[in-house]
Amino acid sequence: MPEVYETRRARLRDRCNASGSATALVSRPANVRYLTGATAPGAVLLLGRTEDLLVHGVAPEAPAGVPQGGVRPDETLRVHTLPGPGGDPAVAAAGLAAAQGAESLAVEEHHLTVDRHRAIGSVAPGLRLADVGGAVEQLRVIKDEDEISCLRAGAEIADQALGELLESILVGRTERHLALELERRLVDHGADGPAFRTSVGTGPHSGLRRHRPTDRRVEEGDFLSVRLGATYRGYRSEIGRTFVIGTSPADWQIELYDLVFAAQRAGREALVPGTACRDVYHAACQVLDSAGCAEGLPASTGHGVGLEIDEEPQLAPAAMGKLDACVPVTVEPGVHLPGRGGVRIDDTLVVRPEADGGPELLTITTKELLAL
Repeated sequence: MPEVYETRRARLRDRCNASGSATALVSRPANVRYLTGATAPGAVLLLGRTEDLLVHGVAPEAPAGVPQGGVRPDETLRVHTLPGPGGDPAVAAAGLAAAQGAESLAVEEHHLTVDRHRAIGSVAPGLRLADVGGAVEQLRVIKDEDEISCLRAGAEIADQALGELLESILVGRTERHLALELERRLVDHGADGPAFRTSVGTGPHSGLRRHRPTDRRVEEGDFLSVRLGATYRGYRSEIGRTFVIGTSPADWQIELYDLVFAAQRAGREALVPGTACRDVYHAACQVLDSAGCAEGLPASTGHGVGLEIDEEPQLAPAAMGKLDACVPVTVEPGVHLPGRGGVRIDDTLVVRPEADGGPELLTITTKELLAL
């Protein structure tokens, strides 16, 4: 679909022209893929006045003209391969821009290292370097239906992998073992790989936001929190669920789960086009705050997803901006009680207007508190 990439680059070109730069250098990998379809490691995009150029390093195992990584860029791009190993595509692209007579070059300063920035200035001293800022990231916020289809497929894969795990025997298995099995199942069902490092927390580890699996074994009476995601054609989804191990949950587990479930539902219901991003955070956290969990409020209750697992917008108290339709986000409040455990419930949804049925839920594994 080369016309999609051409349209995306045209939108970026308009932004660069408006800020006074006729050429731009895009180096952040997710942004390069978004604008070109290419996944060559280290490849950069030189956005010119009349011609766009994909610059990448030597990849002997790849066919001529096709960057390493298995995804061919759209055919409207001219591909420039560095003549030998060890070269920096970004520096080479800046030299090409200068050779073409460019006077200024907008770069992604938030991605370039200081050394790389200096090297670009050295190879093209006559170029005025400007900052393109987060222009590409802003373009990526609203997804087209093809992108949403990829997210939907990835969510289905994650749902399937999680469902199969829940049908197996869990008591006695380690967090690390369960996480590895989930990641294997993701690939078995067609994922490119996990969207991020899978988290499995049991007992006192459950409900932790960024818990890394350990050798702790699942025990009767534990909370079991699982957070995983699949990457499908480059797009990343996320799901998180909490379960109880044993015949029936304790009263405190039911109360805590119901609280987080109510907070998560409030956040999901706030996903309406035009809603301030911070208001989604407040909708979820007001439920937790009213129950006396003010000290344990999360720094964020969600974020955008796409070619990266953590994109704009951020659903946080200081977040700026409002939600648009066709923006995929996570809603993921949680509460952790030190020494006891906790609950996390994460979903990936797409913001839709009420006329289209409201927010579209991509991760559909039940949120009922299951006793496994």
